[in-house]
Amino acid sequence: MNYKYYFFDFDYTLVNSEQGIVGCFLKTLAEYNIPAKPWDEIKLTIGMPMLDAITQVSGLTDPSKKQQFLLTYKKYANELMTPNTHFFPDTITTLNKLKEAGCTVAIISTKTRHRIEDKFKQDGCSHLIDFIIGSEDTTASKPDPQGINMALERTGAPHSDVLYVGDSLYDAGAAQNAGVDFAAVLTGNTPKQAFETYPTVQIMNKLSDLR
Repeated sequence: MNYKYYFFDFDYTLVNSEQGIVGCFLKTLAEYNIPAKPWDEIKLTIGMPMLDAITQVSGLTDPSKKQQFLLTYKKYANELMTPNTHFFPDTITTLNKLKEAGCTVAIISTKTRHRIEDKFKQDGCSHLIDFIIGSEDTTASKPDPQGINMALERTGAPHSDVLYVGDSLYDAGAAQNAGVDFAAVLTGNTPKQAFETYPTVQIMNKLSDLR
């Protein structure tokens, strides 16, 4: 492998969590009697900071109402999220390959850490991840580099030895702002041409293309 440290986004990078995320939004919208948006429109918010996604899906702008919406969303997420989150077919083999090569593997995501941990525990592969930095660990969302910077500080890794892998422009921006290399995977909603304006070292159709 070309790097010693591989940091990953989670949703649409390692897993397809669309069914869980959109399902939670639809149930929360129904509880608040807010008209539902189309599935394909809701899924475009995956990877956004959560409060921004809530505004886009629900139209709510008042901070207190958005926080209340988020609490209800989390209630449904406790039931729906992990069972409806699925690793992409080549995720586990790719992570295995990295660990066998002696690489440090971490996840830096706007999803809550415990949801990510639950998925890896459910599938019996927690050993493939050295650590996870989730939304509860940071005070700023991507493209702010805070999460990546925390991982750099935790590992002591030189910037040149780190690759951040993600599916969105939020991920690309975070890597650029942190001063580390970025690889894009086209398993999310962002088209190839959108990444070409960022200093990506690789644009992949699937995770197993990772170098």
